Amino acid sequence: MKNYKLDEEEKQILKDYDDGKYKSVDNLDEEIKRAREAAKNTLQKTKNINIRLPERDIQKLKAKAAENNLPYQTLISMLLRQYTKGEIRISL
Repeated sequence: MKNYKLDEEEKQILKDYDDGKYKSVDNLDEEIKRAREAAKNTLQKTKNINIRLPERDIQKLKAKAAENNLPYQTLISMLLRQYTKGEIRISL
């Protein structure tokens, strides 16, 4: 087994597993499928928001999106995602 750096909670889970405190479920394949579906639904949820932007900025966003053959809302979403992931920076 590789040497992983585990936090205290992970170490406790590993200890509990080694001590036999976790038991496999009878319908493991169904449970895995259910968990994957729940994760997929959670991670892909979208939420509508209202935001006030200057008309000029919206027109520029639409033009940039059109240059890249994207809907402008997709472009805005991509920019926000990249910013929150630390992939792009803005000056404040």
